[in-house]
Amino acid sequence: MTATALEYGPNPYAAGQPGSDYLLAPPDPAARAGSPIDPRDRRRLDLHAALTAAGIPPRPEDREAIEHLSALSAGINSTVQRWLRHTL
Repeated sequence: MTATALEYGPNPYAAGQPGSDYLLAPPDPAARAGSPIDPRDRRRLDLHAALTAAGIPPRPEDREAIEHLSALSAGINSTVQRWLRHTL
């Protein structure tokens, strides 16, 4: 026995069709507004994550140090993150 669409309820992607429970069509990934993250901001977020994963959650007073580290090159930043990963 094969299942039919009626056994599983209405198709959520059938927007605007009779019997549809949804008013909007699914989002189109190609139409998304890009929000590229600045490389410095990406390094800052990655450093926060690496510190937290190493059991050293950043404190508010660490913000200046993290900002300075994030301003350094990607190579230096990845080295610092590698050091933190080895502390686990």
